[in-house]
Amino acid sequence: MNPARIAQTALYQEVAERLRQRIFSHELPPGTWIDEQALAVDYGISRTPLREALKVLASEGLVTLKPRRGCYVTEISERDLDEIFPLMAMLEGRCAFEATQKAKVDDLARLEGLHAQLERHAAAGDKEGFFDANQEFHRAVQELADNRWLLQVIQDLRKVLKLTRLHSLSLEGRLQQSLDEHRAIMAGFKARDAGRAEKAMHDHLLSGREALARIYAKEAAEGAKSSAKAA
Repeated sequence: MNPARIAQTALYQEVAERLRQRIFSHELPPGTWIDEQALAVDYGISRTPLREALKVLASEGLVTLKPRRGCYVTEISERDLDEIFPLMAMLEGRCAFEATQKAKVDDLARLEGLHAQLERHAAAGDKEGFFDANQEFHRAVQELADNRWLLQVIQDLRKVLKLTRLHSLSLEGRLQQSLDEHRAIMAGFKARDAGRAEKAMHDHLLSGREALARIYAKEAAEGAKSSAKAA
Protein backbone atom coordinates (compact mmCIF):
# COMPACT_ATOMS: atom_id res chain seq x y z
CA MET A 1 0.00 0.00 0.00
CA ASN A 2 1.30 3.44 -0.95
CA PRO A 3 1.87 5.37 2.33
CA ALA A 4 1.43 8.66 0.42
CA ARG A 5 -2.20 7.80 -0.36
CA ILE A 6 -4.87 9.59 1.64
CA ALA A 7 -7.89 7.70 2.94
CA GLN A 8 -11.27 8.59 1.45
CA THR A 9 -12.47 9.75 4.87
CA ALA A 10 -9.70 12.38 5.20
CA LEU A 11 -10.77 16.03 5.28
CA TYR A 12 -9.80 18.44 2.53
CA GLN A 13 -7.63 20.24 5.11
CA GLU A 14 -5.26 17.28 5.14
CA VAL A 15 -5.01 17.40 1.36
CA ALA A 16 -4.35 21.14 1.54
CA GLU A 17 -1.60 20.64 4.13
CA ARG A 18 0.17 18.03 2.01
CA LEU A 19 0.08 20.26 -1.04
CA ARG A 20 1.14 23.25 1.07
CA GLN A 21 4.26 21.45 2.24
CA ARG A 22 5.11 20.36 -1.32
CA ILE A 23 4.82 23.98 -2.41
CA PHE A 24 6.95 25.28 0.48
CA SER A 25 9.65 22.68 -0.27
CA HIS A 26 9.53 23.72 -3.93
CA GLU A 27 8.73 20.17 -4.95
CA LEU A 28 5.96 22.08 -6.72
CA PRO A 29 7.83 25.26 -7.71
CA PRO A 30 6.20 28.59 -8.61
CA GLY A 31 4.48 28.48 -12.01
CA THR A 32 3.85 24.72 -11.88
CA TRP A 33 0.54 23.53 -13.31
CA ILE A 34 -1.39 21.45 -10.79
CA ASP A 35 -2.38 18.16 -12.43
CA GLU A 36 -5.58 17.49 -10.50
CA GLN A 37 -6.23 14.09 -12.05
CA ALA A 38 -2.73 12.81 -11.30
CA LEU A 39 -2.86 14.13 -7.71
CA ALA A 40 -6.26 12.55 -7.10
CA VAL A 41 -4.90 9.19 -8.26
CA ASP A 42 -1.68 9.60 -6.26
CA TYR A 43 -3.54 10.42 -3.04
CA GLY A 44 -6.31 7.90 -3.65
CA ILE A 45 -9.09 10.50 -3.36
CA SER A 46 -11.85 11.92 -5.52
CA ARG A 47 -11.54 15.28 -7.27
CA THR A 48 -13.98 16.93 -4.82
CA PRO A 49 -11.73 17.16 -1.70
CA LEU A 50 -8.78 18.05 -3.94
CA ARG A 51 -10.65 20.97 -5.46
CA GLU A 52 -11.75 22.12 -2.00
CA ALA A 53 -8.10 21.95 -0.89
CA LEU A 54 -7.03 24.05 -3.88
CA LYS A 55 -9.64 26.66 -2.97
CA VAL A 56 -8.06 26.88 0.50
CA LEU A 57 -4.58 27.32 -0.98
CA ALA A 58 -5.93 29.92 -3.42
CA SER A 59 -7.35 31.90 -0.49
CA GLU A 60 -3.85 31.85 1.04
CA GLY A 61 -2.31 33.09 -2.19
CA LEU A 62 -0.27 29.92 -2.71
CA VAL A 63 -2.01 28.85 -5.91
CA THR A 64 -3.80 30.76 -8.64
CA LEU A 65 -6.98 29.48 -10.27
CA LYS A 66 -7.13 30.48 -13.94
CA PRO A 67 -10.46 30.09 -15.80
CA ARG A 68 -10.30 27.38 -18.48
CA ARG A 69 -6.57 26.92 -17.82
CA GLY A 70 -6.52 25.21 -14.45
CA CYS A 71 -4.60 25.79 -11.24
CA TYR A 72 -0.97 26.95 -10.94
CA VAL A 73 1.44 27.49 -8.06
CA THR A 74 1.63 31.25 -7.58
CA GLU A 75 4.68 33.10 -8.91
CA ILE A 76 5.93 35.99 -6.78
CA SER A 77 7.02 39.08 -8.70
CA GLU A 78 9.27 41.94 -7.68
CA ARG A 79 6.17 44.09 -7.35
CA ASP A 80 4.65 41.53 -4.98
CA LEU A 81 7.77 41.69 -2.79
CA ASP A 82 7.73 45.50 -2.86
CA GLU A 83 4.14 45.43 -1.64
CA ILE A 84 4.46 42.63 0.92
CA PHE A 85 7.65 43.59 2.74
CA PRO A 86 6.49 47.06 3.89
CA LEU A 87 3.37 45.41 5.30
CA MET A 88 5.49 42.78 7.05
CA ALA A 89 7.75 45.51 8.43
CA MET A 90 4.78 47.40 9.83
CA LEU A 91 3.11 44.30 11.30
CA GLU A 92 6.22 42.70 12.78
CA GLY A 93 7.32 46.08 14.07
CA ARG A 94 4.02 46.32 15.91
CA CYS A 95 4.59 42.80 17.26
CA ALA A 96 7.93 43.89 18.68
CA PHE A 97 6.27 46.94 20.25
CA GLU A 98 3.57 44.87 21.97
CA ALA A 99 5.97 42.08 22.92
CA THR A 100 8.30 44.56 24.62
CA GLN A 101 5.42 45.85 26.72
CA LYS A 102 4.23 42.37 27.71
CA ALA A 103 7.50 40.45 28.07
CA LYS A 104 8.35 39.12 31.52
CA VAL A 105 11.84 38.28 32.77
CA ASP A 106 11.56 34.66 31.60
CA ASP A 107 10.35 35.83 28.19
CA LEU A 108 13.37 38.06 27.74
CA ALA A 109 15.62 35.19 28.80
CA ARG A 110 14.08 33.04 26.05
CA LEU A 111 14.68 35.75 23.44
CA GLU A 112 18.27 36.14 24.64
CA GLY A 113 18.74 32.38 24.26
CA LEU A 114 17.47 32.48 20.69
CA HIS A 115 19.65 35.48 19.95
CA ALA A 116 22.65 33.58 21.33
CA GLN A 117 21.95 30.90 18.70
CA LEU A 118 22.05 33.61 16.01
CA GLU A 119 25.41 34.78 17.33
CA ARG A 120 26.82 31.22 17.20
CA HIS A 121 25.53 30.49 13.70
CA ALA A 122 26.86 33.80 12.42
CA ALA A 123 30.29 33.16 13.93
CA ALA A 124 30.35 29.77 12.20
CA GLY A 125 29.13 31.21 8.90
CA ASP A 126 26.19 28.80 9.06
CA LYS A 127 23.54 30.51 6.92
CA GLU A 128 20.97 27.74 7.13
CA GLY A 129 21.31 27.46 10.90
CA PHE A 130 21.04 31.23 11.19
CA PHE A 131 17.95 31.23 8.95
CA ASP A 132 16.20 28.62 11.11
CA ALA A 133 17.10 30.41 14.35
CA ASN A 134 15.94 33.69 12.84
CA GLN A 135 12.56 32.16 12.01
CA GLU A 136 12.24 30.88 15.58
CA PHE A 137 13.17 34.29 17.00
CA HIS A 138 10.48 36.02 14.95
CA ARG A 139 7.89 33.43 16.00
CA ALA A 140 8.82 33.96 19.64
CA VAL A 141 8.32 37.73 19.32
CA GLN A 142 4.94 37.17 17.68
CA GLU A 143 3.89 34.81 20.49
CA LEU A 144 4.93 37.35 23.11
CA ALA A 145 2.86 40.04 21.40
CA ASP A 146 -0.14 37.78 22.08
CA ASN A 147 -2.26 39.49 19.42
CA ARG A 148 -4.12 36.88 17.40
CA TRP A 149 -5.08 39.33 14.67
CA LEU A 150 -1.51 40.38 14.07
CA LEU A 151 -0.39 36.76 14.14
CA GLN A 152 -3.02 35.68 11.63
CA VAL A 153 -2.10 38.33 9.05
CA ILE A 154 1.64 37.80 9.50
CA GLN A 155 1.29 34.04 9.08
CA ASP A 156 -0.71 34.50 5.87
CA LEU A 157 1.90 36.85 4.41
CA ARG A 158 4.80 34.62 5.46
CA LYS A 159 3.18 31.71 3.63
CA VAL A 160 3.28 33.73 0.43
CA LEU A 161 6.90 34.77 1.02
CA LYS A 162 7.85 31.09 1.22
CA LEU A 163 7.19 30.96 -2.53
CA THR A 164 10.39 32.89 -3.14
CA ARG A 165 13.27 30.59 -4.07
CA LEU A 166 15.90 32.66 -2.26
CA HIS A 167 16.31 34.26 1.13
CA SER A 168 18.25 37.42 1.84
CA LEU A 169 21.11 35.60 3.58
CA SER A 170 22.27 34.47 0.13
CA LEU A 171 23.70 37.97 -0.37
CA GLU A 172 27.35 38.43 0.54
CA GLY A 173 27.63 40.28 3.85
CA ARG A 174 23.93 39.96 4.68
CA LEU A 175 24.53 37.43 7.48
CA GLN A 176 26.53 39.93 9.56
CA GLN A 177 24.17 42.75 8.66
CA SER A 178 21.18 40.72 9.82
CA LEU A 179 22.96 39.85 13.07
CA ASP A 180 23.63 43.53 13.73
CA GLU A 181 19.96 44.25 13.13
CA HIS A 182 18.98 41.55 15.62
CA ARG A 183 21.34 43.06 18.16
CA ALA A 184 19.46 46.35 17.77
CA ILE A 185 16.13 44.55 18.27
CA MET A 186 17.42 42.88 21.43
CA ALA A 187 18.77 46.17 22.71
CA GLY A 188 15.25 47.59 22.46
CA PHE A 189 13.83 44.64 24.37
CA LYS A 190 16.45 44.81 27.10
CA ALA A 191 15.91 48.55 27.53
CA ARG A 192 12.14 47.95 27.71
CA ASP A 193 11.87 50.59 24.98
CA ALA A 194 8.90 49.48 22.85
CA GLY A 195 9.36 52.22 20.26
CA ARG A 196 13.02 51.35 19.82
CA ALA A 197 12.26 47.64 19.40
CA GLU A 198 9.49 48.43 16.92
CA LYS A 199 11.74 50.58 14.74
CA ALA A 200 14.58 48.06 14.83
CA MET A 201 12.24 45.25 13.75
CA HIS A 202 10.65 47.42 11.06
CA ASP A 203 14.05 48.36 9.62
CA HIS A 204 15.20 44.74 9.81
CA LEU A 205 12.36 43.58 7.55
CA LEU A 206 12.94 46.35 5.00
CA SER A 207 16.65 45.58 4.99
CA GLY A 208 15.80 42.00 4.05
CA ARG A 209 13.80 43.23 1.09
CA GLU A 210 16.69 45.42 -0.06
CA ALA A 211 19.01 42.42 0.10
CA LEU A 212 16.63 40.35 -2.03
CA ALA A 213 16.40 43.17 -4.56
CA ARG A 214 20.19 43.21 -4.91
CA ILE A 215 20.25 39.42 -5.37
CA TYR A 216 17.65 39.51 -8.12
CA ALA A 217 19.38 42.46 -9.80
CA LYS A 218 22.66 40.55 -9.79
CA GLU A 219 21.02 37.47 -11.27
CA ALA A 220 19.36 39.55 -13.98
CA ALA A 221 22.69 41.15 -14.89
CA GLU A 222 24.43 37.77 -15.02
CA GLY A 223 21.60 36.35 -17.14
CA ALA A 224 21.85 39.22 -19.59
CA LYS A 225 25.60 38.78 -19.78
CA SER A 226 25.25 35.05 -20.51
CA SER A 227 22.66 35.73 -23.20
CA ALA A 228 24.95 38.27 -24.84
CA LYS A 229 27.81 35.77 -24.93
CA ALA A 230 25.57 33.08 -26.40
CA ALA A 231 24.47 35.44 -29.14
